[in-house]
Amino acid sequence: MPPTTVEAAGSAETAADVDASADVEATVEAEAEADTDTAAAAAVGAEAVAGDVARARKDFARLLGDFRRTAVLVPFDEHDSLWTADFGGVRWICAFSDEAALADFARARGEAGRVRTYRTVLGARLLDVMVPMLPGPAGVALDAGADGGMLFPPVAGIVPDAVAVDLGGSR
Repeated sequence: MPPTTVEAAGSAETAADVDASADVEATVEAEAEADTDTAAAAAVGAEAVAGDVARARKDFARLLGDFRRTAVLVPFDEHDSLWTADFGGVRWICAFSDEAALADFARARGEAGRVRTYRTVLGARLLDVMVPMLPGPAGVALDAGADGGMLFPPVAGIVPDAVAVDLGGSR
């Protein structure tokens, strides 16, 4: 049986051609709707990420403020210098929230029986005075190795601008 033909706009098309054309149009419309849905979802996702970033910045600013106002324990090494650790090209001043955190860290390092001399220092003094005295990029590692440990890296807004590392990005 020969295909059925339909006259449309002065040309002869088969029913199969009309069906194929309708399928293509339906596919194009579906893809356009999917692209619109994807773009809308991406916009909503971007807004959610922006909100998450804003909340994280606010939370970090609060933690930084708390740290700056808090007296922390800063142990000394065998040369009576601040106990520091070099990692990733940054010298980190080791600071601890309390004696238990310091003892846990020493135990993890296999130094449980060793007596450590330490001084109580305000977080602000560490960031504003001690970090700039160290050679090269420096920051503070609070309660290193603990679940609630925190890093205060050498970037603007945390340490003085004169010793902050330029990350070349936007804040």
